[in-house]
Amino acid sequence: MHSFSKLFTLCILLSLSCYLFLLGFFAPSSPRPQPATPAPPPPKPLNLSILLWHWPFGASYSLAGDPCREMYNITGCFLSDNRSTFSTSDVVVFHHHELRWARPPSSSALPLHLPRPPSQRWAWMSLEPPAVNGDLSPFNGLFNWTVSYRRDADVPIPYGRTVRRGVEEEEGDDDDDEDAPSARNRSCLASWVVSRYKPTQARAAVYGRLSRRIPVEVYGLWARRPLADPQLLPTIGRCYFYLALENSESRDYISEKLWRNGFGAGAVPVVLGPSRATYEALAPPGSFIHVDDFGSVEALADHLRRVAADGAAYLEYFRWRRTHAVRRLEDWRERLCQICARYPQLPAHKVYRDLDTWANG
Repeated sequence: MHSFSKLFTLCILLSLSCYLFLLGFFAPSSPRPQPATPAPPPPKPLNLSILLWHWPFGASYSLAGDPCREMYNITGCFLSDNRSTFSTSDVVVFHHHELRWARPPSSSALPLHLPRPPSQRWAWMSLEPPAVNGDLSPFNGLFNWTVSYRRDADVPIPYGRTVRRGVEEEEGDDDDDEDAPSARNRSCLASWVVSRYKPTQARAAVYGRLSRRIPVEVYGLWARRPLADPQLLPTIGRCYFYLALENSESRDYISEKLWRNGFGAGAVPVVLGPSRATYEALAPPGSFIHVDDFGSVEALADHLRRVAADGAAYLEYFRWRRTHAVRRLEDWRERLCQICARYPQLPAHKVYRDLDTWANG
C-alpha cells in the first residue's frame, strides 16, 4: 500500500511537469528586446583638394582662408591656384577659354609633361555655348568630368537658379519684395544690350523686325553706347521689357542676359534661346515672354504694347516674386566649390572619350 502511494504521487508529479512544459511550449512568447542598432557615424569631411590651372579670362579671386566653408558652407573643400600642388591635388580644373586660345590651340596647354597621379581627376569647365567652343577633339580621352551650365554635366553650374522663398532661399538671394520692380515708373518700352552683334544670328533678325514695330533702346559696344556696371541695371530697369536674346540657341544655354540683366533690373525678359520647356524648368514660373510663343515677331510686338498698357497684365509677370527668388552664380569660387558638393555622386572611373561630341553635339 505504501509503495502504491509513492507510485501514485510520482505519476501526479510527472503529469504536472508535462502539463507545465506543454503550457510553456505552446504559450505565445513575447518578443525578446533587441539591442539598439548603432547610428551610422557622421560622414567624414571630404578634405578634397582642387587645383584651378587657369583663372577664367585672367580674372583671379582670393583663395585665402577657406572660401568654400566661409562663403558657401561647403566643408572639406580646399581650393588652390598654385600649380606646384599638381602632384597632390585630387581634382584639376581647366577652363576651356584658355585651352582654346593657347598657341597653338591644342592639348599642349595641358600639363601632359607631368606625371599624373592615378587617382587624380581632370575637369573640363566652360560656360560658353557650342558656337564658341571650337574643335574639342584634341581633348578627347583626357577629362573625367564636365563643369558646365548644362543640366547633364557632371557638375552643373548654371548662370542662375530659382529657389522657393522660405524653403530653399539662401542669404544673398537677389530679389527683394520691399522694392518691387513692377512698382517703378517706366520711361521706355524695351531695351537691349549687345556687344558682339552678328547679322547672321537669329537674335539679329528678331531685333530687326521688332524695332520696326516698337521702339527699342539699344546699348553696348555694337550701338556705341557702352554701359558701365553701375549703369547697367538702372538703365534696363527704366524699361518695361528687356530683350534677353541669346547669341546661340543651344540646349540649356540661358546666360546672364536673363538672370542678371532681366531679373536683376526688374524688367520682364523677352527670351530667345532654348525651348520654352527649358526656360520653364529653370526660370521662375510665369516670369518671361518667349519669342517662340508667337506666330510672328510682329505679333510679339503687339503683345508687348498691350501688356505695357495694361497694369494688371504687366504685374502678372511679377507674381512669382511672392513664392520664388532668383539666385545668381557669378563667383568662380562658388563654381569650384560645387565640385565638392557634388563629389559623392560623381562617377569614379568616367572618361570623356569624345568630349567634342558631348559639348558640341
